[in-house]
Amino acid sequence: MLPSCAPPSSFKETLLSSSFFGNALGNGQAKTAISGIRLGNINFPRRKSERFSASSVLADVTKDFVTFRANILPQPEADPKTVASIILGGGAGTRLFPLTNRRAKPAVPIGGCYRLIDVPMSNCINSGINKIYILTQFNSQSLNRHIARTYNFGNNVNFGDGYVEVLAATQTPGEFGNRWFQGTADAVRQFVWLFEDAKHRQLENILILSGDHLYRMDYMDFLQKHIDSSADISVSCLPVDESRASDFGLLKTDATGQIRQFLEKPKGESLKSMKVDTTVLGLTPEDAAKHQYIASMGVYFFKTDVLLKLLRWQYPTANDFGSEILPLALKDYNVQAYLFNDYWEDIGTIRSFFDANLALVDQPPKFQFYDPQKPIFTSPRFLPPTKIEKCRVVDSIISDGCFLRECSVEHSIVGIRSRLEYGVELKDTLMLGADNYQTEAEIASFLAEGKVPLGVGRDTKIMNCIIDKNAKIGKNVIIANKDNVEEADRPSEGFYIRSGITVVLKNSEIKDGTII
Repeated sequence: MLPSCAPPSSFKETLLSSSFFGNALGNGQAKTAISGIRLGNINFPRRKSERFSASSVLADVTKDFVTFRANILPQPEADPKTVASIILGGGAGTRLFPLTNRRAKPAVPIGGCYRLIDVPMSNCINSGINKIYILTQFNSQSLNRHIARTYNFGNNVNFGDGYVEVLAATQTPGEFGNRWFQGTADAVRQFVWLFEDAKHRQLENILILSGDHLYRMDYMDFLQKHIDSSADISVSCLPVDESRASDFGLLKTDATGQIRQFLEKPKGESLKSMKVDTTVLGLTPEDAAKHQYIASMGVYFFKTDVLLKLLRWQYPTANDFGSEILPLALKDYNVQAYLFNDYWEDIGTIRSFFDANLALVDQPPKFQFYDPQKPIFTSPRFLPPTKIEKCRVVDSIISDGCFLRECSVEHSIVGIRSRLEYGVELKDTLMLGADNYQTEAEIASFLAEGKVPLGVGRDTKIMNCIIDKNAKIGKNVIIANKDNVEEADRPSEGFYIRSGITVVLKNSEIKDGTII
């Protein structure tokens, strides 16, 4: 820089007293008709001068300007009205099979009376976000039905000027218009034209969510961090240990929280290269020694214009956010990490689904649905209270509308409309419930004809099991997997075994006296 280009010593004071700063502080924009250069979130004016180059002056004062501008110009507060959320319905859900044999992952029941989709939906509603899109593709009928019944204007969930819209994979004109969603980014790309509409011009940020996670988050805290750090993209993350690290996208950040490296589900040496000192996240040395990786939660904030540029123009063939869009965006954009320091679980496999459900009955539970300030909403079914006759129930959850007769339930969850007959023993078991009741007359008729009614019959013993909806399990049945079989396919007999857990199929029938 030439000596003659250095600004006068009082340049900062002169700058602050200029009409530009007066206008900027008053209403957030300058009224002078001059061109601007983008610095952070401020349009800094370039004035014509005969004495020195404006660009040289800007280069010289930028460091001081960035230091003091935060004290002068208050950061905008997070406003849910400027956000739309997109909940991804997920792929075929092969790792959750057979629970996803006839339903999408977000429609899988959880916690006795909820569906997985209720978690991100409720987080949005509790955060004030009322513009919600849900992208669906596989087995979406039950998911669509649940959303229509639960999240509409007549069921006491008031969205004001907002909406909940299901966007199903569909054929459109163009070269790629006749194909299914190819990944998370491609699914959003196929509907990104929605945000180019003039009625959505107030949407400054897009929140991308997954429909198969269990957690409670105030997205406004996340948005505020996104705004305060002047991020183009923000990734919610949490520390994980080595045993789980390869299941997630892993990242490294610098001292400012900006992500400098991102690898999707690395293995071997690539996994080891992503180790970090997590004490910088506030972990104790003991916890940091166990959790040496920072994992992406698959929850992202994008500036709307940045999302459009990335999907439409810069990387039009990239199909996935985690493995393609985010790593590619690091070199051109400010991608920030947001540390989430509460319970979060990816319900991606039968084992994780089973463990997350039974963890709800632990004392104290890591996650619970009971929060009057931030409730988890679900479909109002108007079921009667559960009726329990001379039963032993220990560390369990019994949902609405159940009939329990002289049975034992230990460390288990019993779903809505379930029926447990005399002498039944349930331990470490998850029952997803039933879609309807059978009357006493219907049950008697079934038994007289040698058929198996809905529910669990007399003197049946079940442990370490998931019982899908509308299952009919006869009397004197034993489901225990005493041989510790890890994997087995017995669809003709009404069950599968996955990760050592017996899964009784939806609408299946287990005959009297069966031993599994």
